[in-house]
Formats: sequence, C-alpha cells, structure tokens
Amino acid sequence: KKLHIDSFYFIEDSEMTLKKKNLEKVLPKFATQGPCNTPKPSMLDFVNKAKWDAWKSLGSLSQEEARRQYVDLITSLVGAEAPAVAAQPTGSTKSFQTLLISTEDNITTIRLNRPEKKNAITAEMYNELIEALDLAGKDDSVITVITGSGDYYCSGNDLNNFTKIPEGGVEKMAKDAGQLLRRYVKAYIDFPKPLIGVINGPAVGVSVTLLGLFDVVYATERATFHTPFSQLGQSPEGCSSYLFPKMMGAAKASEMLLFNKKLTAAQACDVGLLTEVFPESSFQSEVWTRLKAYAKLPRNSLALSKQLIRAVEKEKLYAINDAEVERLVERWLSDECMQAIMSFFQAKSKL
Repeated sequence: KKLHIDSFYFIEDSEMTLKKKNLEKVLPKFATQGPCNTPKPSMLDFVNKAKWDAWKSLGSLSQEEARRQYVDLITSLVGAEAPAVAAQPTGSTKSFQTLLISTEDNITTIRLNRPEKKNAITAEMYNELIEALDLAGKDDSVITVITGSGDYYCSGNDLNNFTKIPEGGVEKMAKDAGQLLRRYVKAYIDFPKPLIGVINGPAVGVSVTLLGLFDVVYATERATFHTPFSQLGQSPEGCSSYLFPKMMGAAKASEMLLFNKKLTAAQACDVGLLTEVFPESSFQSEVWTRLKAYAKLPRNSLALSKQLIRAVEKEKLYAINDAEVERLVERWLSDECMQAIMSFFQAKSKL
C-alpha cells in the first residue's frame, strides 16, 4: 500500500515493526501539535491505544526535533524504493566484475561498483560498460539509469591505466586506449533508449564530459563536476568539445575544459549540464519516484522520440568523437602529458 505524507513516499509492508508504524503516524502530529494532548483511549481500543502510547512516549520532545525524526524515519523507509547497492541482478544472467546491473519496474540500472577506488574507470570497466549498455539497449526495460556505488559517482580514469605498458610499448598502449575510448563514447551516442544519469556524488573527467550524451541528468546537491584535462596534459573527450560550448556557451565551457574549473551541482545546473539538483536527504527517494513514473510511459514512443532527437546530430557526434580520440592519442604520446601524469603520482605519493 503506497502512502503519501508531506511529499515523502514510502512502502508499508509486513516487515515494518509496530513501533515504526505508530511513530510514522504520530510524529507528524507531534511536529504540528506538540506533546500528547488527547485522552487515553480504552484498553480495548488496541489500534488507537498503540498510537496514543507512541505519541505519549515522545514526552517533551521539541516540535523541531519531531520534524527531524520524522524526516529521518521516512528517508529510511523510502531508501527501500531505490535499487539496493548490493542487490543481485534481476532479469539478467550476466554478471560483471566492476558493475552491478539490475532490472526492476521497467528500469535497467547500471551501477559503477568500485567504491573503494571512487569508481575510477579501468580498461575492464570500460569494456564492461560497453557490454552493459549494449544489453540494456536490447532488453525490455523502458529507461536505463547509470549511477555509482558509495560516496562518489565516478572519479574518472584510473590513472594506473597509464602505468601498465604492454609489450608493444607506449604507442600500442595509446592506440589501444584510443580505440577503447572511441567504442565507449560511441555506445552512448548510439544508445537507443532514454539514458538517465543519477549523479550520487562527485564526478571527474570522462564521467563529466559524457553527461552531454545523456537525455536527463539528476544530481545530489553535494555532487561536484571537474574536468582537469590540461592539468594532466590531456584534452577533452565524450564529445564535450562540441556539446559543452553548445549547452553552456563558449566562455563557461572554456573555464571547465581549458582551465579546470570545478563546478558545484548548482553551478552545473545553471549552465545546463544538469537537469535538476536535489537535497542530499531526499535525493534517492525523489529521483527514483520520478524514474518509476517515467518507466510507465510507452516504451516504443520514448525510444523512437529519443532516436529522432539524436539522429539530427548523430553523424556529427561520430566525427567529433573520432577527432577527440585522435587528439588524445597524440597527447598520451607526448612528453608533456607523461610529465604531467608523473607529477600527479609524485604529488599523490607525498600525501
């Protein structure tokens, strides 16, 4: 049974304790009316007696504290509505090493799952994301969501990728990395369904530049957005060299892509990188309630409309992706880039 109280949604189920049920009902009263002020019900009136006892047990709790406890209680309940981080994949027999995939309520969720490394992207994760997007594009879900495990959405490329030199040397490493990145960005350009980013924390590098290829992006207020390319002797990717100036204007895009400016969630929303920002306390509940409503819309209508929107610039995005990758391969082979990455590791080792 779904209830709506003060804009908070939650699921009432048989596993909820009686105490929580009663607090759920009396905390709003306490928050508005103060301490218990009604006569004690008859001992035989079990339901109202339990409610009265719960209200009475709050004693001299301040109304402000009652409001806070109520918000905490509802937030803990609505957390069950979002797919659990550790949930086993449903609707799919494919398992991944660096991702958690689940399909529920017509929503396929791809969750970056290296929380101990702030979801930094390895070559393995790139390949798994490409495969996961391919599978999600073909399954029966209506929309696809990408989010992160833990406190970070994604900290960008795992720079340890640059320390694993293959037998073919640095040139082969750069060439292979370029081909992988081209395929990865193309998977977003070609994705046939609505793709929604749920940015649960800070985002860095390629995880930021790709946001221009999402259809909708929601973020928590504590998220930040940073593209420190020149700091690392590199250059933009994810079609951001075209989409960012188009979305936010050349000057604002240059601050991010050239001069490494880190944006708050509010700033990122103001320049058009995000669709909407939510308070951290209600982020998951508000976003997933909205996504479940989207997932009830006609599947084919959404997919065909999305493809019409993307078709206008699809060939241009392919060309931009190719040009960005070509420039990045040049950067990776440059002394300037190598020196910048070495400096990064040296600074990190001193922390």
